[in-house]
Amino acid sequence: MRFRINRSRSATAYPSPERSAPTPAVHVVEPEVVEAPLSAHEQDLIRASVSVVEPFAADMTVYFYAVLFARYPEVRSLFPPGMDTQRGRLLRALLRIVELVDDPESLVRFCGHLGRDHRKFGTLSAHFPAVGECLLASLARYAGPAWTADIAAAWTKAYGAVADVMISAAEQDEAIRPAVWPATVVHRVSRGHNIVEITVRPHMPYEYAAGQYVSVETPWWPKLWRYYSPANAPREDGTLTFHVRAVAGGCVSSALVHQAAVGDVIQLGPPLGDMVLDAATYSDLLCVAGGTGLAPIRALVEEVARRGERHRVDLFLGARTGAELYGVDDMLRMAQRHHWLTIRGAVSQEYVPGIRGSLPEVLAEYGPWYQHDVYLSGPAPMVVAATETLTLRGTPPDRIHHDPFETPVLSFR
Repeated sequence: MRFRINRSRSATAYPSPERSAPTPAVHVVEPEVVEAPLSAHEQDLIRASVSVVEPFAADMTVYFYAVLFARYPEVRSLFPPGMDTQRGRLLRALLRIVELVDDPESLVRFCGHLGRDHRKFGTLSAHFPAVGECLLASLARYAGPAWTADIAAAWTKAYGAVADVMISAAEQDEAIRPAVWPATVVHRVSRGHNIVEITVRPHMPYEYAAGQYVSVETPWWPKLWRYYSPANAPREDGTLTFHVRAVAGGCVSSALVHQAAVGDVIQLGPPLGDMVLDAATYSDLLCVAGGTGLAPIRALVEEVARRGERHRVDLFLGARTGAELYGVDDMLRMAQRHHWLTIRGAVSQEYVPGIRGSLPEVLAEYGPWYQHDVYLSGPAPMVVAATETLTLRGTPPDRIHHDPFETPVLSFR
């Protein structure tokens, strides 16, 4: 069993606190060649065991955390008081790992992201054996008679490979940047419909790429993290602007919308995500945004303008009603400044002349888009529907870029 990992990086130390110009995002070099950690037979054993325990998933995750906290009470402080959301995310992480078990390069990328991101929780390499022990105990309990020595060995091998990647990624990350960045709120403006734009200035240089997303922790809900995409390309002053919509039951989003004020300090985790401009192959770009999913798309448009590259960008904005067509005025002003940017709207539940229809319907009407790189951001059903429409009409799947639907699956909400 082996993951062959390239440890090279583009930086070797924390950046200087002085900033006079935008700096490129810290670049993580993923492995060029990755050997599969499991044989085909071991992969089949892993999948078969998951199909057995999946009907008992909710109970199994409750049992897992109960056993983990009973055997290793020192890890309880790493988690928020309420565990309901975390239990579900643990299960989705396991399912994602199982899904990628025969795709070692994607598995390394996924686990590397998790390892770097988990630094902000205070996760240590010593915690991984404890988690593995309790995970296997939980799987064995709920698999019952289906749990065999061969299955246990396959899971032990798989978990060891995943833990190795996460630990290695975290150690490499620790050498070049902090785990969290304090950031002061310097501007706040309401945009209606429970949406605010919050601009923060990190206390240390924060390097990211337009299109990535960032985890945020507020002082009102310690250990609860929510992921938002900066709505701007890197700026000379180092500030980041987030578009935040308060959602029912969303502790972090409600705190940012209803409590955060200028002068408050929040915490930022490391930037994540591969929906960046450097992923583009074609000179023509199709960008599709629903709701506050406009944020990373807006950042990408700014990045095109900042680089001065010869891209033509077609941007489609979607909403249920005309009033919810968020950010359209701002984007129209950008289109007036940049002749290469075209803006179109799609309203699905209200008659608005010229922009009636769902985003997939409007995309089909204005296509084809098979010679474009596509960037999608918004509610998961919209992204799924748009992806289906585009692929059916000839857009290559590898030219369609969007963040994972569980972004990321182990995040705290």
